[in-house]
Amino acid sequence: MFEARFQTFEDPADATASGPRVQALRAELARRGLSAFIVPRADRHQNEYVPACEERLAWVTGFTGSAGAAIVLASRAVLFVDGRYTLQVRDQVDTGLFEIAHLVDTPPDQWIGQNLKAGDTLGYDPWLHTADSAERLRKACEGAGATLVAAAPNPIDAVWTDRPLPPLGPVILHGIRFAGVEASEKLALIRKELGTLRTDALVVSDPHNIAWAFNIRGSDVAHTPLPIAFAIAPVEGRPSLYIDGRKLTNAVRAQLDALADLHEPADFERDLRQLGELKKSVRIDQSTAADALSHTINKAGGKVSRGSDPITAMKAVKNPTEIAGSRAAHQRDGAALVRFLAWLDREAPLGHLTEIDAVAALESFRRETGLLKDVSFPTISGAGPNGAIVHYRVTRKTNRKLASGELFLVDSGAQYQDGTTDITRTVAVGAPSDEMRTRFTLVLKGHIAVARAVFPDGTNGAQLDPLARQFLWERGLDFDHGTGHGVGSYLSVHEGPARISKLGMVALKRGMILSNEPGYYKAHGYGIRIENLVLVTQGPEIDGAEKPLNAFETLSLAPIDRRLVDARLMTADEIAWLDTYHARVAATLGPLVDDDSRRWLQAATQPC
Repeated sequence: MFEARFQTFEDPADATASGPRVQALRAELARRGLSAFIVPRADRHQNEYVPACEERLAWVTGFTGSAGAAIVLASRAVLFVDGRYTLQVRDQVDTGLFEIAHLVDTPPDQWIGQNLKAGDTLGYDPWLHTADSAERLRKACEGAGATLVAAAPNPIDAVWTDRPLPPLGPVILHGIRFAGVEASEKLALIRKELGTLRTDALVVSDPHNIAWAFNIRGSDVAHTPLPIAFAIAPVEGRPSLYIDGRKLTNAVRAQLDALADLHEPADFERDLRQLGELKKSVRIDQSTAADALSHTINKAGGKVSRGSDPITAMKAVKNPTEIAGSRAAHQRDGAALVRFLAWLDREAPLGHLTEIDAVAALESFRRETGLLKDVSFPTISGAGPNGAIVHYRVTRKTNRKLASGELFLVDSGAQYQDGTTDITRTVAVGAPSDEMRTRFTLVLKGHIAVARAVFPDGTNGAQLDPLARQFLWERGLDFDHGTGHGVGSYLSVHEGPARISKLGMVALKRGMILSNEPGYYKAHGYGIRIENLVLVTQGPEIDGAEKPLNAFETLSLAPIDRRLVDARLMTADEIAWLDTYHARVAATLGPLVDDDSRRWLQAATQPC
């Protein structure tokens, strides 16, 4: 019997609890003289996955998605979510208590301008909003004649009586075997970049960047090996690292002490003020730095410059060791996935498998590699209509059997010390309909268009995004998420700064790893997504080319369900790409799996 150890199927959402919690929050706001309070889905670092003690939005609303915000007023409340969660939110949230708004179409600042009244006071926690976000809120309030007020301590914390304690996950060293570059060399590069930026110091607010720069990993949040910490890196001298000492073994402490001055987190605000008092020019990351950081430094007399943390761009370009590790991780992961898909093909037609069974089986096959550290995110295991929920998370309440004539979408990933994986396959259970095959093939054509892209140096993700959508657009169809996101090296499965999306303005550079995952979702019907990770590499050398060219190497290895492919809709070049990809999958993974799985693999990778 398979079991899942890195993920659970209990539903943490409890819509019935929201009423008393909102009532308690309103009482606290009234006590403080606040008309409203905005609740972001965020911690002090703007992490995607946050510790349990930071899940304020879920505690108030019941919504457990990775992006959103709520505004609670005395007599009404609104919850903002994006297109990934339009179905999920109505299953988790009491819509009699919370109005639902689209996070992109009607963002909180726009809603504030339209709904707050003159004289209202909107409370916010300056540690949970970036400076840019706070500025938008402030302008929206001013436009409505209202006032934005820093609420400290957070009013939710005052009424959340059983709030979990902060995490104390142990910090581990990420050795040169996996990191490829010594931490001392990375810190030297950071100092050099600060000199170029003409700034005295960098406040590192993103724990991913701290993990990369100091060659450490942690376990403070689910599915991403993060150590929650802050750092200050001066242009001259040793950096300071602010981390709870209880997380450090003697060996880890000794290595970090050779690189930086170690401090407890309580010292961080004091040292920020000192930077200000010394009139230092301080760079903060506009994406992750809390508004409280800017306020503290400015108030003390310093000068804050907001921009991108230079570590983010350094981290995104993988070095040769990290690239080799990713290739090894994808081979290992691909073999586990082949074993799973072969098992699924045998068991699903019998009619007894559930979504939870599939999650447990896939995680078990990965654990049998002996190298799995965690899943890189909770597995999306969507049968039939659940597959149409883009970020669906199966619970015991929603668990559904895989039924004949339906599609099954499984989006999963793994954390290995040498690489992070993320892959989606959509599988036919029984005979698919003609519509399913047509729309799957349109998605596949978009996937292949991205995979085969050759593009000049400097091209950004927004320029490539239409390649994935063009065939859906021709039929009046689309998907409401980006085509691809960056992926870390034993770090976040969703890594900036580059992405393939309508908003992806960062140039794709050689060494970056991104996902290629177009999809299509028929509400209450089925979902389709085909996802591989790709590495940006040097493109072909073409006579007469006036710019260097880049291309993608597909890293992920697993068959694409040929039963869902309508070859009549594909060009000869597209078919050749699919056949070549399948031949590589079979040749690479065949020697790594058992005999039964190998026979299944050979059949699944036959030419179209």
